[in-house]
Amino acid sequence: MTVLPEETETLPSLECNSMKAAVVTSFGVPPSFQDFREPTAAEGEAVVTVHAAPLSPIVKKLAAGTHYASGTSAGFVPGVDGVGIDETGRRVYFLFPKAPFGSMAEKSLVARNMMALVPDSLSDERAATVAGAGLASWIAFSRRARLQNGETVLIVGATGAAGGMALQTARHFGAGKVIAVGRNAAKLERLGADVAIALNDDADKALREQFDQGVDVVLDFVWGEPAVRVLRAATEDRGSRGGEPRLRYIQVGNDAGAEIPIRGDMLRSTGLELMGSGIGSVSVEELLAGAGELLAATPTAGFDAPFTTMPLRSVTDAWNADPAVRYILTPAS
Repeated sequence: MTVLPEETETLPSLECNSMKAAVVTSFGVPPSFQDFREPTAAEGEAVVTVHAAPLSPIVKKLAAGTHYASGTSAGFVPGVDGVGIDETGRRVYFLFPKAPFGSMAEKSLVARNMMALVPDSLSDERAATVAGAGLASWIAFSRRARLQNGETVLIVGATGAAGGMALQTARHFGAGKVIAVGRNAAKLERLGADVAIALNDDADKALREQFDQGVDVVLDFVWGEPAVRVLRAATEDRGSRGGEPRLRYIQVGNDAGAEIPIRGDMLRSTGLELMGSGIGSVSVEELLAGAGELLAATPTAGFDAPFTTMPLRSVTDAWNADPAVRYILTPAS
């Protein structure tokens, strides 16, 4: 229909409503707090009012353009998960919002099959922290390693938020012995692991002793040089004619380096099985299912992890703050 000139002034505005959000305007630069258009839900989608959004290592890597799942251009809201209220009033944990609407905004756009209910007894911040920090180990133990009751688990990078949650989830899945490995000896001792190994000059001997006693699953959050040392301790001078025991080595992060050297005889002479756990090796549907399981188990299991709450408007400060602290950003404060 042709619009007559005299009718033009009575037409409704076509401008989108705006909201406050953290916005990545350039890869490698901390996001800024500014206006961003509000999302509109299409078929199969929901607009979620965000209450809590974790600032996790993967969020920073995606915003820097260095993660394997990063997009090709900036101009988006960061954040891969969060807790909020959907359009029906349910309190939900949501995963992988629809680009460009990440979780670090007043509202986010989420596929309806990417939400899990949050138990009433969990605060928004605790639910976001437990899910954000614990999902990697929950999926690794339940889907990839398929951890069995009584098995021994060694966690590399145990002093981070995800590593600390991995100790708790390993116990939940029935681990008989948990070995914590990391660089900060003081933090390691506070974790309550059965064995704590600080990655100092004496670590190689201590690691070898543990593998001689038997390790069933390694969960590695850091890769790089620590992984080289752990794998050497696990595989050097092996090759028993009776066969070596199975060792499932699960790689879930690479903060210490993206590549390591692997000798062929590490695989031929041992029961070593190298595998990863993340998007691609596990479907997003399985990740969401795992998040629902983790949250449902939390009130009884008592899963918890330290976090610091900051208002979303302080996103740049949180981005540049201590990376060892798990920050939860709250749009409403």
